[in-house]
Amino acid sequence: MSSSNSTLPANLEQIVEKFKKRSDPKKKYEQLLWYAKKLDPMPEEGKITENKVQGCVSQVYITAELKDGKIWYQGDSDAQLVKGLVALLIEGLNGLTTEEILQVTPDFIEETGLQVSLTPSRANGFYNIFQLMKKKALGFEL
Repeated sequence: MSSSNSTLPANLEQIVEKFKKRSDPKKKYEQLLWYAKKLDPMPEEGKITENKVQGCVSQVYITAELKDGKIWYQGDSDAQLVKGLVALLIEGLNGLTTEEILQVTPDFIEETGLQVSLTPSRANGFYNIFQLMKKKALGFEL
């Protein structure tokens, strides 16, 4: 385990390790598409402007709910690879506290090896999705 991901929550750590085991970029994409397929459907009422990720070429929506001090996200995208990124983030961050989420930095994506395969617009989209999730987490602290 490298020192840079020592602060990753357990679920996110497991996801990073899964991607690190795949050296072929095509296999990494297949893994991302697998996450997209297993993402729970997002209720249509969540697809509103305040939940829309700005700066994404695709349509991406993220909602957050606080239950018993832990944050639970839902999300969706009209693009399958981006939906996979949404699912990866949701699986990695769901059930954490605001403080735990705020400690995560987006550079963990580099350890997955995905950023090499992501187009600049998708990589930018990933960061925008991640930032919105952090912003929504922070909103529960106010």
